[in-house]
Amino acid sequence: MSDIATIYALGTPVPSRAQPGALAVVRLSGPRAADALMVLAGGKALPPPRRLALRTVRDPASGETIDRGLVVWFEAPHTETGETMAELHLHGGRAVVGGALAAIGRLDFCRLAEPGEFTRRAFENGKLDLTEAEGIADLVAAETDQQRRQALQQMDGALHRLYEDWRGQGLRLLAHLEAAIDFPDEDLPSGLADDVRGGIDRLRAAIADHLADRRGERLREGLHIAIIGPPNAGKSSLLNLLARRDAAIVSETAGTTRDVIEVHLDLAGWPVVLADTAGLRDSPDRIEQEGVRRARARAASADLRLLVLDATGDWRGLRQQVLAATPQWNAASDIVVVNKTDLAPAAGDDAVPLSATTGAGLAALLARIEAAAGALMQDSGPPPFTRARHRAALVDCQDALGRALQATEIALAAEDLRLALRALGRITGVVRVEELLDVIFRDFCIGK
Repeated sequence: MSDIATIYALGTPVPSRAQPGALAVVRLSGPRAADALMVLAGGKALPPPRRLALRTVRDPASGETIDRGLVVWFEAPHTETGETMAELHLHGGRAVVGGALAAIGRLDFCRLAEPGEFTRRAFENGKLDLTEAEGIADLVAAETDQQRRQALQQMDGALHRLYEDWRGQGLRLLAHLEAAIDFPDEDLPSGLADDVRGGIDRLRAAIADHLADRRGERLREGLHIAIIGPPNAGKSSLLNLLARRDAAIVSETAGTTRDVIEVHLDLAGWPVVLADTAGLRDSPDRIEQEGVRRARARAASADLRLLVLDATGDWRGLRQQVLAATPQWNAASDIVVVNKTDLAPAAGDDAVPLSATTGAGLAALLARIEAAAGALMQDSGPPPFTRARHRAALVDCQDALGRALQATEIALAAEDLRLALRALGRITGVVRVEELLDVIFRDFCIGK
């Protein structure tokens, strides 16, 4: 432990001249965190662990008082990082914070923490796994209530428990195969091959369902909604109305929008990426043709589509044309919006009447969007994965399980199963070979 540096950092936002903070918390972690506190807090005996105490904080080099505040320390290993930790709770002015950080930096056994280093030490000391660490990062970055809830769920170990359960199932299956290979003379359970095959099938099916669930990615990155429709229907006006600002140029000239314009919104707690697209029509203009191509591509990849039509024209006929050319259209969730109802009333079927000019019908449209978003993101089943690296590892795991099912020899099946478990272990950051022996001896009592 003597070779491990004691790190420190400001744990609250950096105060600025325009907005100094009321309070600032400086955190330390490492084998000599308590020593640093002794030096900074005037040489008095430390308070009992986990007890706040009022202390005068001084610069150890000059003896000058920096501030008078609360100090606390925590004994290893029962801390967030698994190391001894300490905190200084000071006034939040720039001079106080700068003086405290400079004073700690003059201690030759302390250094400024690198980004994420407190969380990394917690991972390295077994306080959390990689998914829980990612949950902490997502919680800090959360902008909506739903993102906060998902981050808390992941930080509390929901994904960790799911993947560890799968890894435990895989370890048991692998242990059975290894036992059949290494101990052929033992009395192993009959029907072992069928049991292993069935177990791999069930695990592979569970992972396939998990991969098909995009709730976590949608919630973390934002639900993608594409506004599509013919030119001059009011797509850009709708974008501006929902964004409550002039995010897109609005003009009576058809074909004004030629590229995708994105706006990030919070709709009832759901993070949304709203995209205005070029008007869908045939055009000899090559630039406009590219805009239409991009509009169709965005409609194809979107989670939800809003088709905007002009109430003053043959909007029903245009709707049929656009929907026929949009195979991704989902009648259960996608929404038809008939705009300009202040000029020509529109009624009938499931279309939402709207006037982007007056705002009439906006509340009903928002309710439809929120209901559709809620249906796409509804909390059901196991916790969803949230990152691209999770998906990549799960795909590798599923591929390896598929190869194990097709293997012609037990040894090859065992190797593929081992690779599948390694892929799962990459998600959580836990890969322990020793567990395999534990399962073998527990299940088969070999050598008694």
